[in-house]
Amino acid sequence: MNWLKLENENQLETIKSNSFDTNIKGVVLFKHSTRCSISHMALSRFERNWNFSEQELPAYYLDLLNHRNISNQIADEFQVEHQSPQVLVIKDGKCIYTASHSDIIVSDIEQLFNN
Repeated sequence: MNWLKLENENQLETIKSNSFDTNIKGVVLFKHSTRCSISHMALSRFERNWNFSEQELPAYYLDLLNHRNISNQIADEFQVEHQSPQVLVIKDGKCIYTASHSDIIVSDIEQLFNN
């Protein structure tokens, strides 16, 4: 899996803008706490089951410990409650899917695009 690092608040505007691109399914944001064993488990399972290319569904990785301000901005921008770990799918400027902890399942994201 080829993660794009989310390390700058300005990237959120780019992510939101890119989510309107009809050539991609959406944009994924994965918020990860590097000190949390549950977050490590969710990230590992997510990476093992990921079946999308970067061109099809770009995926951004956010290190929450180093960039909590970006996580707060995500919560405000996309009207979601902060969780850790958490995955969001952004399409057309809106969060169309969010899950946290053991509910982070790649097949649920696959189903979003198979209907």
